[in-house]
Amino acid sequence: MTYSKDVLALNPQLVGEVAVPASKFHNARAEMRGYAFQSGKEAARAGELMMLEEAKQIFGLRFQVRFPLAGGIVYVADFVYLDDKLQAHIEDAKGFKTREYLNKKKLFREKYGKEIEEV
Repeated sequence: MTYSKDVLALNPQLVGEVAVPASKFHNARAEMRGYAFQSGKEAARAGELMMLEEAKQIFGLRFQVRFPLAGGIVYVADFVYLDDKLQAHIEDAKGFKTREYLNKKKLFREKYGKEIEEV
């Protein structure tokens, strides 16, 4: 995105900067311990899970795990980890459930027999 001449004239410090357009769902990108996340909610949950892993309450925490689905579709889980009983958890930090997400959730359940946990 570029600024108009009028905006640049009134704000000379913007010359050479690139404006970041607002996101479709008004989420702000955030960072936690050097990792970039799509939203503050996702970053906060990542921080919680990192602390749980450090306390040895969960294991094998991974971010942005890809799961192939039927028809060449791919679902990307925000978080995947094992609990103390070695049960797998697939989490998605959801603010807004799009039709696309709901379809992927259904395909995920059909293929893997597990529910996506929404946090």
